[in-house]
Amino acid sequence: MGDYLLLMHGDATHERAADWPPYLDRLIQAGRLRGGSSLGDGACYRKDGAARPLSAHLVGFVRISADSLDDARACLAGNPVYEGGGTVELRFLVEDE
Repeated sequence: MGDYLLLMHGDATHERAADWPPYLDRLIQAGRLRGGSSLGDGACYRKDGAARPLSAHLVGFVRISADSLDDARACLAGNPVYEGGGTVELRFLVEDE
C-alpha cells in the first residue's frame, strides 16, 4: 500500500461543488483519504536563473492510500473534476530516504 496524489487540472466543464463532500466522505469511509486541498496563488523559484511559470492548470489535490496505480484509478469514480469532464493526474508518492 502506498500514497498517491490526485492532481486536479482546471479543465472540467461540468464540475459541481456540491459533489465534493459526498466524494470525500466515500474516501474517508473507505479509509483512503490522507488529505487534500484547493491550490491558491504561488510562485516558482530557481536559485540559478529564471524559473518556469507557475503550473496554472493545477487547481487542487487529494492524497489517497492505494495498493497500485489501478487501485488509485478506481478512486476516480465520483471525483467531481473527473466526472465533470476534467483531467485528474495520478502520481505515486515515492518514499525517499
